[in-house]
Amino acid sequence: MNQLFRRKHYSEADHSTGLNRVLGVWDIVFFGLAAIIGAGSFSSLGEAIFRGGPGVITLYIICGIACGFTALSYAEFASRIPVAGSAYTYAYASFGELMAWIIGWALIMEYSFGNIYVAFSWSDYFTSFMERLGVHIPDYLSTSYPEAKKAFEGGSENKNLINAWTSAPILGGLKFIVDIPALVINACITALVYIGVKESKNFNNLLVILKIAVIFLIIAVGVFYVNAENWMPTNNEGVQGFMPNGFTGVMAAVSGVFFAYIGFDALSVLSEETKNPQKNLPRGMIISLVVSTVIYIALTLILTGIVDYRKFEGVGDPLAFIFAPENGNIPWMEFVVSVTAIIAITSVLLVFQMGQPRIWYAMSRDGLLPKRFSAIHEKYKTPSYATVITGIAVGIPILFTDKSFILDFTSIGTIFAFVLVNGGILLMPRKEKLKGRFHMPYINSKFIFPVLFLGGLGGFYLWQPEFFQELMNWSDPEQGEFRFSVFVYLLINLVLVFLSFTKNLNLIPLLGLSSCLYLLTGMTHNNWFWFGLWFAIGLLIYFFYGMKNSKLQRDLNGDLN
Repeated sequence: MNQLFRRKHYSEADHSTGLNRVLGVWDIVFFGLAAIIGAGSFSSLGEAIFRGGPGVITLYIICGIACGFTALSYAEFASRIPVAGSAYTYAYASFGELMAWIIGWALIMEYSFGNIYVAFSWSDYFTSFMERLGVHIPDYLSTSYPEAKKAFEGGSENKNLINAWTSAPILGGLKFIVDIPALVINACITALVYIGVKESKNFNNLLVILKIAVIFLIIAVGVFYVNAENWMPTNNEGVQGFMPNGFTGVMAAVSGVFFAYIGFDALSVLSEETKNPQKNLPRGMIISLVVSTVIYIALTLILTGIVDYRKFEGVGDPLAFIFAPENGNIPWMEFVVSVTAIIAITSVLLVFQMGQPRIWYAMSRDGLLPKRFSAIHEKYKTPSYATVITGIAVGIPILFTDKSFILDFTSIGTIFAFVLVNGGILLMPRKEKLKGRFHMPYINSKFIFPVLFLGGLGGFYLWQPEFFQELMNWSDPEQGEFRFSVFVYLLINLVLVFLSFTKNLNLIPLLGLSSCLYLLTGMTHNNWFWFGLWFAIGLLIYFFYGMKNSKLQRDLNGDLN
């Protein structure tokens, strides 16, 4: 039992590995922008706006704040433990081996499943772009089998999906429906990451420059087509407001909004390939987060100002959609955005595909996964075997999953990882301040957190008294799950209020923990079910393999002998 919670202690010797240290602070910023400004803005933003209306901006602000506090926690960990592995490594140092395995397993889900969604999005934009050039890719070769089947059986109005099912050839008694573009881009990105981080860095920086330039162009052009009345729309029930579907509607968009931030975690896995990681990594993470959040808020204002929020239902290319003939009617902008979306989503694939092998690399080095996962290529100096397996792990599920399931599944794992990172910092002892390294400021939460939480609770009651009056009504099929989650959230925060008062906890990670816990209230019981099933599988692997082969345990046995 002691082994399950035994912590790993990292020394300076752990920072020296076979990976190349070639990344500077602005390389980290560019990788951050590549990961955060991508599928979240070019794809899932449309669904988020449809659910929450213009008020979805508040959710981006909440997510930005939550990620801001989490960024400081990541930066503190990166300064203390500048080795590959991200939240997995940090959990090993603060919570112990079992929790390290759990968070490592969550990160495997985050990167692998996240890249599946991104590959699907890339395929949608690529297929649409080729169509504009007069090159038609058959529908049954540009979508997944379950998505086409679900659309056909559910009577969907999506003509492309219906056509994919009805026109697909039959091989061996089964309809042949495969998303070829998604498989091809996954293979190409895997090959690029296999070659080396330096080559990936140069390619990524070019993509990010092009992407950010076009996003600023979208904002600059779009601002002249904004109709301010669209920011206070009237919903289908005749209710007018910034949040036409209420705050519950805004929270229903949490998966789509938070998906935009899942790449943020990927930066910390690059610690062993960063020059002076104690200084450059924290700076790069924080700069990229601030810039990305501002861009998302600006984009949301432009999109909801040009087009009524209800028109974004089922729209997978929202940035191009606002310039379509029925909306802004700017054909050249629609074309430019379509090209840029392909570039943007490619850069996201690149960063995620770099992150996953380095998680496996760190876990293998600790003995929790087979040794081959930590093999470094003699020429390219990359975790070659883990990179190939990552490509396979992303490629195979493309054949039998769909976007909506992947979106929810990925977001809950990422938020859970953020919760553990903030909680881990609260458990870490204070460190000696060293020149040139990041140090999280200490702010005593003894009185501040209770005032903030209880005062905010009182303010929200005055703003939405009816919500509290119905808080215990969990039988409501539409809002019962959310109310129950909020009730649990309030109980946990009351415990945090007590701990902050008695233990003098640091306010920064405490606020990060509280805000990330709140984001989890937007998840449904279906999300939690699949999340729990994934962890059950992970625990079986740990107890039957990882626990027996743990390097920490082997070292302990050697000392005892």
